[in-house]
Amino acid sequence: MAVQAQRKLFTVSDFYKMAEVGILDWDDRVELIHGEILEMSPINSPHAKIVARLTRILNAILGERALVRGQCPIQIDEYSEPEPDVSVVEFQIDEYEDQHPRPEEVYLLIEASDSTLQRDRKLKLPLYAEAAIPEVWILDMKNQIVEVYTNPENGKYQKVLKAQKGDTLHCTSLPFELEVERIFGRKYTK
Repeated sequence: MAVQAQRKLFTVSDFYKMAEVGILDWDDRVELIHGEILEMSPINSPHAKIVARLTRILNAILGERALVRGQCPIQIDEYSEPEPDVSVVEFQIDEYEDQHPRPEEVYLLIEASDSTLQRDRKLKLPLYAEAAIPEVWILDMKNQIVEVYTNPENGKYQKVLKAQKGDTLHCTSLPFELEVERIFGRKYTK
């Protein structure tokens, strides 16, 4: 007879206390997902370039209609605080000084996926759908495809669209357009 060990799930408050007392370092590449502290992949140059490019482009397109945040946490609930690569959230003059954005303040989340494609699809995408984040883009950097997920319902995105160079993305949660070519630029190679 197998015995199942009880797991300790951490809250967002626990997560920050661990950093305050030195159990976690503030510079650790970790995020809290469903009460578990998970290591994040290191940021390679192509990944950093895509995130920086998207942040710059979206800031130019959106101005003060929204805040564009690069690799900053969003607090889904008491047990989850992921760090999407880019988040487009409601504009606040204090830029979320006292708390990270919550799902109802999020227009769009973007994950730039090179080595993390399966993790982003299987772990983070369902988390975002459960939180009713209206739109998520997963950038398949290797194949230069943008997977667009919209219409979250019952913990799943009901609409999925794949876009590639030559296509134009139409963000529905905060209306704007963006050509896929502008995201990827020249061919991504590992």
